[in-house]
Amino acid sequence: MSAPAPALNQVDRYFKISARGSTIGREIRGGLVTFFAMAYIIVLNPLIIGTVRDNGGKGELLGGGTGTPHLAMIAAATCLVAGVMTIAMGAIANYPLAIATGLGLNAFVTFSIAALPGMTWADAMGLVVLEGIVMLVLVVSGFRVAAFKALPAPMKTAISVGIGMFITFIALFDAGFVRAGAGTPVQLGIGGQLNGWPVLVFAIGLILVIALYVRKVKGAILIAILATTVLALIVEAVGNLGARTPDGKNETGWSLNVPKVPDNWVATPDFGLIGHFSLFGSFSKISVITALLLIFSLVLADFFDTMGTMVAIGAEADLLDEDGNPPDAQKILIVDSVAAAAGGAAAVSSNTGYVESTAGVGEGARTGLAAIVTGVLFLLATFLAPIVEMVPYEAATPALVLVGFLMMQQVGAIDWRDWDIAIPAFLTIVLMPFSYSITVGIGAGCIAFVVVKIARGRVNQVPPLMWLIAALFVLYFAIDPVQNVLDSIF
Repeated sequence: MSAPAPALNQVDRYFKISARGSTIGREIRGGLVTFFAMAYIIVLNPLIIGTVRDNGGKGELLGGGTGTPHLAMIAAATCLVAGVMTIAMGAIANYPLAIATGLGLNAFVTFSIAALPGMTWADAMGLVVLEGIVMLVLVVSGFRVAAFKALPAPMKTAISVGIGMFITFIALFDAGFVRAGAGTPVQLGIGGQLNGWPVLVFAIGLILVIALYVRKVKGAILIAILATTVLALIVEAVGNLGARTPDGKNETGWSLNVPKVPDNWVATPDFGLIGHFSLFGSFSKISVITALLLIFSLVLADFFDTMGTMVAIGAEADLLDEDGNPPDAQKILIVDSVAAAAGGAAAVSSNTGYVESTAGVGEGARTGLAAIVTGVLFLLATFLAPIVEMVPYEAATPALVLVGFLMMQQVGAIDWRDWDIAIPAFLTIVLMPFSYSITVGIGAGCIAFVVVKIARGRVNQVPPLMWLIAALFVLYFAIDPVQNVLDSIF
């Protein structure tokens, strides 16, 4: 009767579950919560990269074809890469970080690369593969880890706080609680009012997750997601609200997934997109300079996105050392780099670490076992996509608001009276949500750090690598005029 105990002990030792103050139950719950918090990518990625034609000779959709079967093929490949690479993150790096197609990165590939004259989807995805290879070289050479360690500890704290604000804004916006305004950048609901049943479902979910969490109920976040999903199913069954439409005709519908009990619970996946890339095809379609600048843009965005995310997760899970570095950073970044290339090789765009992993950490996840649970669920989702689509944004995003609060608590560790760090930290924190980009926040903070040190006559206090990082970010922000100048010269 006691036979399973040795196996469980081996799992505990390998993942350091007890050593990190967790339990197998917490890791499983954390993995489930992370999956539900980021499962929207299964639906959203096909809608971004699967509905826009490339600018090649035939102007084709990704993978060819139209309609649901075409989008389902993208969803299947999205799940496959996310599942395999998230399991690799858990097994190799032992870190509760889940991986999937990067939002923002996929939009950049769609609208800034595939849209270039002569570019096909295969050419665009080839550049993504090259991006992953470049990042892997940077990790193996030690440069990526060195760049991460060059950031002062308070800056790493600011990154974590900024990401907390960022995911809170994502949650509020995706749930329709905050929307684009008429005459203002954003506003409360529709015309300053909270209208529609989906927003009420979100509000009830937020109240529920806060109440359960402060009552220290085990599995608070997971319970809240599941309970709110059931409520959403009932509301949709009664009201038949449908999805929110971009033309504004149904502003009070669901944000993305419409919560309905599916007719079919299992769907056979089509992995026909695997290998749909041309490694150097773009170099014959656009100038070499343009291709290299596009790769540079992809590398720098992905380079610091994952750094910020792994810091945020480590801070929330209390896994960082005294300098703000997570354990086995090298392994984390190696898996992340391979994931970027794998996303391109599977034609679903660059894969990267997901900040929604903090939701699982908020549920108690501390080890790679949680990531493996999330990865397995992604693999199952290749067959069970209809079940995943039952969970609407409005049921999953309340967890992100709670996690945003938990991450915000770290702001007290920053010395706001020290201008040398306070100004860079402030810009890092506010620009992440305001620009909708982790990379922009980190970049602005790094540049400000150097500028403030120069202005105060403390140049000798700037680490050598920070000069390079700041210079690279200046180039990143000025990439369009730089490209125009180089094109005019060559």
